[in-house]
Amino acid sequence: MFYLYVRVVKAKDLPPNPVTSNIDPYVEVKVGNYKGKTRHFEKKTNPEWKQVFAFSKEKIQSSVVEVFVRDKDMVARDEYIGKVEFDMHEVPTRVPPDSPLAPQWYRLENLRGETRSRGEIMLAVWMGTQADEAFPEAWHSDSASVKGEGVYNIRSKVYVNPKLWYLRVNVIEAQDVEPNDKSQPPQVFVKGQVGQQVLKTKLCPTKTPNPMWNEDLVFVAAEPFEEQLVLTVENKASPGKDEVVAKISLQLNKFEIRLDHRPVHSHWYNLERFGFGVLEGDKRNETKFSSRIHLRVCLEGAYHVLDESTMYISDTRPTARQLWKQPIGILEVGILSAQGLQSMKTNNGKGSTDAYCVAKYGQKWVRTRTITESFNPKWNEQYTWEVYDPCTVITFGVFDNSHLGGSQQGSGAKVDSRIGKVRIRLSTLEMDRIYTNSYPLLVLKPSGLKKMGELQLAIRFTCLSMAHIIYLYGHPLLPKMHYLHPFTVNQLDSLRYQAMNIVAVRLGRAEPPLRKEVVEYMLDVDSHIWSMRRSKANFFRIVSLFSGAISMSKWLGEVEKWKNPVTTILVHVLFFILICYPELILPTMFLYMFLIGIWNFRYRPRHPPHMDTKLSWAEAAHPDELDEEFDTFPTSKAQDVIRMRYDRLRSVAGRIQTVVGDIATQGKVVASVGGIFWLRHPRFRSKLPSVPSNFFKRLPSRADGML
Repeated sequence: MFYLYVRVVKAKDLPPNPVTSNIDPYVEVKVGNYKGKTRHFEKKTNPEWKQVFAFSKEKIQSSVVEVFVRDKDMVARDEYIGKVEFDMHEVPTRVPPDSPLAPQWYRLENLRGETRSRGEIMLAVWMGTQADEAFPEAWHSDSASVKGEGVYNIRSKVYVNPKLWYLRVNVIEAQDVEPNDKSQPPQVFVKGQVGQQVLKTKLCPTKTPNPMWNEDLVFVAAEPFEEQLVLTVENKASPGKDEVVAKISLQLNKFEIRLDHRPVHSHWYNLERFGFGVLEGDKRNETKFSSRIHLRVCLEGAYHVLDESTMYISDTRPTARQLWKQPIGILEVGILSAQGLQSMKTNNGKGSTDAYCVAKYGQKWVRTRTITESFNPKWNEQYTWEVYDPCTVITFGVFDNSHLGGSQQGSGAKVDSRIGKVRIRLSTLEMDRIYTNSYPLLVLKPSGLKKMGELQLAIRFTCLSMAHIIYLYGHPLLPKMHYLHPFTVNQLDSLRYQAMNIVAVRLGRAEPPLRKEVVEYMLDVDSHIWSMRRSKANFFRIVSLFSGAISMSKWLGEVEKWKNPVTTILVHVLFFILICYPELILPTMFLYMFLIGIWNFRYRPRHPPHMDTKLSWAEAAHPDELDEEFDTFPTSKAQDVIRMRYDRLRSVAGRIQTVVGDIATQGKVVASVGGIFWLRHPRFRSKLPSVPSNFFKRLPSRADGML
């Protein structure tokens, strides 16, 4: 995409207004119907702007570039000072890696073409592409209607995820805990807090001044460490009352980093007295006597902090950089355009959409520039990522920008609306091949499924080491510590939620900010919410998994009942051949599987999969099921609606209960085999998953197409 660039650097010797004896200059760049303005300076004859304007070549309808210098007047019309004109045919073309074009001084002409005593302006004018380094910070003619602070919200940017750590606090014991009421021994617990995260140990079962817990509290922390670890020892004074008896605050950067499963050293920390016991007279004794707490605290460097669902994970590297392996490939992505977008809001009485695209892979987020008032925006922006694991997913989201200022009106109050999402698993791409495809942008709303348009992408995955990729398929997806010392399911859910919040807050501070609603949509923040539609979709996925075996059993039943005599006779002949020549059994089975593979190879997918509405059960979902899916948590519905949904859930649970009962009835064999497997010798067991398990877990599943 070619753009006309005009760099306005500065001006000098501008003539002052003869009436006010001063000048408030600004520059206006005009190309056809498009006008761009710099900010104005008050009472300055030698101003410096250092601003770049970019005009899309395909929309230019003029052969002249005009640069005006005007004097800002708050009351009357702005006064004309001078101008410079350029013929479009004489503008030089510059393509990186050429050095930037040097700006030059030009004399300003008055309306009659005279240059006497009008001053000079330093400019550079050239024709370039969106690859020009001036492009990201330039004013764009595509967004000419954006005013004020909204200009900063339309630019393309690259963001980096904050470096996340798991902070493990092993609370071992405490000594000499004194309650405010010294008439009875304390029964205490420890509460830990890092930022907004609050966790508690269990209540010590006995009343004692020397309690023991030996419990782990795990938090998520992000560099740079802005919060402290605050631990409070609290006494259960009465059933409804907890009193703080001691407290300590610790800096996170003082803790040891753990790179493997070996425990770190524990330390005793003196606690600060808290409450009514802290009197001026007691402070003399603080150095002689203090409550203590025994802790083992470390920053876990060998885990990968999960901020996204493991089904759509884009990065599997541990936190500690020294544990990273070499990249196995390069992912190049061209975010080209979108077509047929729906109107997202009303602007001056007509529908409009101000679309931008966000892509997330690994630690890097990218955001394209916003194309205003267009249902067919063209971005043509290219980005590159290093790939460390092929079994990962890149996610694209398209949003409507609601932070441009002006007169836009929409249903959401300053929230960037979702237009749609696309996921692409790298292992479904052929290496070194360029895919240029359009993907449907589908959004599920309480009113039903809606197609919002299409997103056109160009993708290429370049392999650097095929041997390394084959090696990875035999190893677990996540770092080893996730299997040697795994977290519980509830812990993982809670830690993922906290990690998503931290990422959303940190990226929301950038300029322009990547807003919370955008980050949450890209990271699937609501994927754990109950949905009858998703439950049905997953049930039918299980059914389709066993459909081959079911079809085979039906076919054998037909053979047995002689529904097709020719087929039954051929099966008898094959059976007698295998009985007479048993050495042909395995070759026959493998030949049959090979022929099936060759037959199905013709129908392999030629393009990366996209969101599948039938697989997601989105088209057949009942309106009440969608209404339940989009309900708040806790619910905000009427009592009779809640009762109806509860009864429906009971009926589903009843069916599951029946199936579980049938499995339990026929489960003696399964139980015996499972028991023998569980009691096997330690030589035959490992905490890490087996190679076949790793291989099959890494194969692409149809979950990538689930809405």
